[in-house]
Amino acid sequence: MPTCQNCDSFVTERYAKVFTPQGVDEPRVCPRCPDKVRDGAEIRAARSTRTA
Repeated sequence: MPTCQNCDSFVTERYAKVFTPQGVDEPRVCPRCPDKVRDGAEIRAARSTRTA
C-alpha cells in the first residue's frame, strides 16, 4: 500500500497514480501533510498553517 514519503500517511493507489511521476509508487506529499504543499512539479513549505 502506498504511503506519503513526508508523513507516512496511507494514500490510495489512485491518489498515488495521479500525483506521482511515472515509475514512482509513493507521493512526496499528501493532503494530510501539515507543513508541505505541492506547487506545480515542486514541493514547498506551506506559507500558513493548514487546518481540516
